[in-house]
Amino acid sequence: MAIAAACWATGGVAAAATATAATTAATTTTTSRLKGLRVHLTHVDAHGNYSRHQLLRRAARRSHHRMSRLVARATGVPMTSSKAAGGGDLQVPVHAGNGEFLMDVSIGTPALAYSAIVDTGSDLVWTQCKPCVDCFKQSTPVFDPSSSSTYATVPCSSASCSDLPTSKCTSASKCGYTYTYGDSSSTQGVLATETFTLAKSKLPGVVFGCGDTNEGDGFSQGAGLVGLGRGPLSLVSQLGLDKFSYCLTSLDDTNNSPLLLGSLAGISEASAAASSVQTTPLIKNPSQPSFYYVSLKAITVGSTRISLPSSAFAVQDDGTGGVIVDSGTSITYLEVQGYRALKKAFAAQMALPAADGSGVGLDLCFRAPAKGVDQVEVPRLVFHFDGGADLDLPAENYMVLDGGSGALCLTVMGSRGLSIIGNFQQQNFQFVYDVGHDTLSFAPVQCNKL
Repeated sequence: MAIAAACWATGGVAAAATATAATTAATTTTTSRLKGLRVHLTHVDAHGNYSRHQLLRRAARRSHHRMSRLVARATGVPMTSSKAAGGGDLQVPVHAGNGEFLMDVSIGTPALAYSAIVDTGSDLVWTQCKPCVDCFKQSTPVFDPSSSSTYATVPCSSASCSDLPTSKCTSASKCGYTYTYGDSSSTQGVLATETFTLAKSKLPGVVFGCGDTNEGDGFSQGAGLVGLGRGPLSLVSQLGLDKFSYCLTSLDDTNNSPLLLGSLAGISEASAAASSVQTTPLIKNPSQPSFYYVSLKAITVGSTRISLPSSAFAVQDDGTGGVIVDSGTSITYLEVQGYRALKKAFAAQMALPAADGSGVGLDLCFRAPAKGVDQVEVPRLVFHFDGGADLDLPAENYMVLDGGSGALCLTVMGSRGLSIIGNFQQQNFQFVYDVGHDTLSFAPVQCNKL
């Protein structure tokens, strides 16, 4: 499999996003009428004037941090090292975040504009609120509930309060919450309802966390977070949308990447042949109800099919393990047993000498030739999921070249306690999360044409 030279142009740019958008459908006024949502995304470092080496390091650092946070949530053990073994078409502005997507939203009446990280790995929608006890710095004024005529606190007796993983009743019978993300990142405050505006579409009664005590390095690019996880408090669930999808353009592509919710989220028939659509069940893990789990059965590396014990990537009785698909993690992380087998098979089939990838934060690297890197043959990489769904990856989805060191590196690493299919591996595939039917579908698509 020859590598196209163009795939190295932006190194390891993570699929975090910035863009502007406009409404392209009639304005809706209630959540029940909102059937489709379209968001345009661009890579966070696309206009940062970084070298290839810097781009790859930045992407790897963001990815390691997020992996550590997700693994800590899944296992309950903080990680000490980042290197572990039919409706309207509504377009919403999005800006760059710290390894995530940021969605522009307006909150309250009158509506005030904010940017919030979009997260497929959590549920709660929240923003920083006055009076702040402990808030991180944000570029916009902190939301003041007293200035909005549509703000209302949620009582302790409400169903939304009981949907929180951790809640308490305040002295004023308000629903107090604490929501943690696995490391030192957390938000704390009261649960409330408010009118959210996406572009020109007003969505009354959105349940959100009004946080007055918030900590976390990953939040500083926005004013809060919008959860798109599987739980009842996520924005997807609250809007009654049964599916969403995204399609990430190639790392060197300056075109936008679409994020589609609701009726717009099906795989484009104009862009992908029906025979190319692969579907696998989404698995539920009661211990981690927000995550999108899939069943990884085997891996093919070149001529070697790696068949592992069923327990290798399975969700364990204590809720640890398993494989999630995540848009906010760039690198793919595999449970150490599976990663070691993949690494051994991959190294055995590469005709290049080994190289040190520690400078860019990657584990398995090779010394690329000074000339003709676009003709380097690399082993084919395929992930085999339950239901016969095969994610057959082009080389640019799992190999990156660090122009500074000349190292050609695999964007797959090891982990313990949780495996993650990252967004490097998802580029130029449309992924459809059908939460109504508990399936994940994907197909190769030219995302810049979607």
